[in-house]
Amino acid sequence: MIIQIDFNSDEAIYVQLCNQIILGIATSQFREGEQLPSVRQLADTIGINMHTVNKAYSILQQEGFVKIDRRRGAIISIDIEKLKALQEARDMLSVVMARALCRGVSREEIHSLVDDIYNDFIS
Repeated sequence: MIIQIDFNSDEAIYVQLCNQIILGIATSQFREGEQLPSVRQLADTIGINMHTVNKAYSILQQEGFVKIDRRRGAIISIDIEKLKALQEARDMLSVVMARALCRGVSREEIHSLVDDIYNDFIS
């Protein structure tokens, strides 16, 4: 497993880790049912805190990319319907974000807006 973390990036390490695993799934580097390294093992390999790996695994679980098994750890388990919904949302958001960026809307303003909209739905 090749995970590349840019420690100089503005992007959080747990986000980079999630993205690397998702890219690994998309490129068939990781397959359905495959066990990911333990939290401790991956943290030691990359040289990051175990809590960072745990957070990434938790997010991947919430997003339907892995299942957490108490005995086997994180297992690749892709929720195809959720992946389709995420891709559809990404496609729609890409156009909306491109329009906003063309009009000078900042990353922070976009994040705040997305958070506000999301919170409106879960409230």
